[in-house]
Amino acid sequence: MPSRRYVQGWGALSLAVGAVLVTTAAGQAPPASGAHAANVPEAAVVRVDACAGAGGLCRVPRTTLALDGRAAVTLPAAATGPLDLALRTPGRLADVTVTDRRGRRIAGHTDTGGTRWTSEAALPAGDAYTARLVLEDTGPAGLRRRVVRLAVRTDRAPAGERLTVAFGPGDGGGARTYGVGQPVTAELSHPVPADAPAARRVVERALEVRSEPRAVGAWHWVDADTLHYRPRAYWPAGATVRVRSALAGARVTDRLYGGPSRPLTFSTGARVEAVTDVAAHEMRVYRDGRLLRVIPVTTGKRGFRTRVGTKVVLGKERTVRMRGDSIGIARGSREFYDLKVRWATRVTWSGEYLHAAPWSVDAQGSADVSHGCTGMSTEAAHWFYRTVREGDLVRVVNGYGETMAPFGNGYGDWNLDWPGWLRGSALGPAAVRAAAGSPLRPAL
Repeated sequence: MPSRRYVQGWGALSLAVGAVLVTTAAGQAPPASGAHAANVPEAAVVRVDACAGAGGLCRVPRTTLALDGRAAVTLPAAATGPLDLALRTPGRLADVTVTDRRGRRIAGHTDTGGTRWTSEAALPAGDAYTARLVLEDTGPAGLRRRVVRLAVRTDRAPAGERLTVAFGPGDGGGARTYGVGQPVTAELSHPVPADAPAARRVVERALEVRSEPRAVGAWHWVDADTLHYRPRAYWPAGATVRVRSALAGARVTDRLYGGPSRPLTFSTGARVEAVTDVAAHEMRVYRDGRLLRVIPVTTGKRGFRTRVGTKVVLGKERTVRMRGDSIGIARGSREFYDLKVRWATRVTWSGEYLHAAPWSVDAQGSADVSHGCTGMSTEAAHWFYRTVREGDLVRVVNGYGETMAPFGNGYGDWNLDWPGWLRGSALGPAAVRAAAGSPLRPAL
């Protein structure tokens, strides 16, 4: 009795096989007859599968093709697994290169026996690909090497919703320069819940981050529709970071396919880091490891302690109005305040800043008197405002407050250690990348 997997998908697969020239490694056509006819290699036979590793019931049958002509196979959109090419005749796959219509390589690997090649992810729908296989076998004249090709097409995705991605920082409109602590953000147009791990893997594999110089990094799922990407350490100073989605045409779930998304490019500047030592009441500012300045400061007093840990500059405001009721202090109470503050550098969305505090100059360098912000003289705050940019690092050490949360109140991503960060990936150990490319379409 034929398998359910085979019967359900038989009508979905269309094959076109015609004549094509199979060249030898020397670029000569094999003789068709005569004394040398025995040296003509037999046709290579390859089994094509698009269900391996898909999980569940796959509706696309395996197909076996003889590559002695212009062979082509069309995979329906129901092909949920990676492309799998298995050599069925004697010999080995010395090399396999699969490219899309624009010449971009599809990442994949050959098994240890050299007889099977598998792509890292399912091929996106609605595209055309060329598989170039270099075969090695042993004939009467010794080792032979030849090249055969297979054309692969994937049907268009069915009409319906499309999953797109909005990358940050910024809106993708032109390259900007950020500090080395700036995470990459990916906002999905549709949620992908934690109980859909296969769909999360499809999404994560397709989100490409490339940097020059290279930096090892990984994605982390913040929630169902948000991911953050950061290197293991900070970005290199003076790096160029390019982010794009290869989701277009990819099958995410039975009813959801990827759509086109706008790429993002940004640069990093020097490594600027401000380290506030709460116990010493001072802030040291470094650029590329060189101390620029030591600034007397005051931080949060009892009941309003400044968060400890690593924060990232979110933005800067020349003047900002600060009111006590914005952090839960009732009007009329002795702690209430309503001030216009100069040279304010924001590090949390809830309102923690590093800013000018001329009213507390006497306490700066000796006592903690603020409501959670880091205060300094007007001149020092102006200097700091001009020195830092979005994405620069602000660390608070030797303090008494709570640790900065990783998410939800700014970029506290660096407060997760690397094993903790990787636990937020859907890919497990495969999450670590050298910011070099997507397994769907890495750069040539």
